[in-house]
Amino acid sequence: MTFEILGDIDQVERIAAGTEVRDRARLRRAYGRGRWRKRKDIARVRLADRSIHLAEAHRYEAAGIGRKQFKITHLLQP
Repeated sequence: MTFEILGDIDQVERIAAGTEVRDRARLRRAYGRGRWRKRKDIARVRLADRSIHLAEAHRYEAAGIGRKQFKITHLLQP
């Protein structure tokens, strides 16, 4: 699903960090070594059909590397 994040990301919550992150080996191969964390956020997004929704998104991030691989898990409201 193609989307764009509009505005700020709210209600950031840690899902996993360090050895708890299952995709750590793949992330390390793709982006490099770092202390990888998986986060859950609430953000306003614009979907490919140009509609705007409030959505729950998951992402990976590491210090010095940044935020990578956002994925929408639920659309909360139109």
